[in-house]
Amino acid sequence: MAGGDHGSSDAAAELRRGFETLAVTRPDPSAGFYEVRLNRPAQRNALSPAAFAEIPRAMSLLDRLPAARAVVLSAAGPHFCAGIELGGPGNPLTAGGADTVAAAEGLRRAILEMQGALTAIERCRKPVIAAVHGACVGGGVDVVAACDIRCCSRDATFVLKEVDMALVADLGALQRLPRIVGYGNAADLALTGRKITAMEAKEMGLVSKVFDSKKDLDAGVAKIAKGIYMHLNLFLVLHILLLMVVLALLKMCHLN
Repeated sequence: MAGGDHGSSDAAAELRRGFETLAVTRPDPSAGFYEVRLNRPAQRNALSPAAFAEIPRAMSLLDRLPAARAVVLSAAGPHFCAGIELGGPGNPLTAGGADTVAAAEGLRRAILEMQGALTAIERCRKPVIAAVHGACVGGGVDVVAACDIRCCSRDATFVLKEVDMALVADLGALQRLPRIVGYGNAADLALTGRKITAMEAKEMGLVSKVFDSKKDLDAGVAKIAKGIYMHLNLFLVLHILLLMVVLALLKMCHLN
C-alpha cells in the first residue's frame, strides 16, 4: 500500500510539472476526472514530435493516479487537431539524407513510436472521452479513434487527408475505425478523403453525442465523466460491502 501511495504521489507531482504541448488539469476537484488538452492552438494542435512524446507520458501518469477515474481529451483553440505536423526541426517524416536505407529505417521507427503514442490512449485503464470541436484532420482522427467514448460539437468535421498526399492512415485509424464505424464507412473515409460533418459522424457511429456548441460540449463530457466517477465509487462501495460480508461469514464458520 505504501508503495502504491508513493507511486501515485510521484505521478501527481510529475503532472504538476507540466507539459510543452499539453495542458493536464482537474477541472472539478470534487469529481474524479482529469482533462488532457491538446495545447498548441496557434498550430491548430498539430501533432509534433514533442506531442507524440508527451501523450503517452500523460496517459501513463493518469493511469497510475487513483484520483483519476476518467479522462477527458480535448483541445484548445478553434480546432481539435490539424493532424501530424509536417516540417520543422527533428521531424522524421520530412527528414531526408543521402542514405535512403537509413532514412527509410528512421521513418519506420518514427511511425512505430507514433503508433505507440496513440495506443497509449487506448491502453489507459481509465475511460477516455474525446471532446471534439472544429476540424479533426488526419492524425486527429487517429487520436479520437483510440478513445473509449467520442463526443463532438455541431461545428466539428472529420477527415482522413492522408490519401490526398499518397499516404496511408497508419497511426491506428485503419485498424480501429472498422470496429467503430464498420468496414464500409472506414473504407469510404480512408479512400475518398472526404470531410464528414458532426451529424454524419454520429450516424455512422464515430461519435455518440453531438452538442450544439463548444460550451455545451464541455459541459456534456464533464457530466459523462462525473457519471463514470460516481458509478465507479458505487462499485467500490459495493465491493467493500461484499468483502465485509464474506469476512463475516468466514469468521462465523471459524467460530463454529
